[in-house]
Amino acid sequence: MARIIHNHPSGDPSPSRADIEVTHKIIEAGRPLGILVHDHIIIGSKGHASLRAKGLI
Repeated sequence: MARIIHNHPSGDPSPSRADIEVTHKIIEAGRPLGILVHDHIIIGSKGHASLRAKGLI
C-alpha cells in the first residue's frame, strides 16, 4: 500500500485539478503491479488535505 505526499509552496493545501489527475494516473499505473494507493496528502502552511477524505479517490 502506498501513500503519495507532496507540498504546495503557496500554503494552500487544496488539491488542484492536476493533483487529482496525476493521482488517478498513478493509481492506474500501480494497479497491474499490485500497488494500491491508499491516499494522496497535500501539505501546506495552512494545513493539509487528503484526497481520500475529500472523496476524490
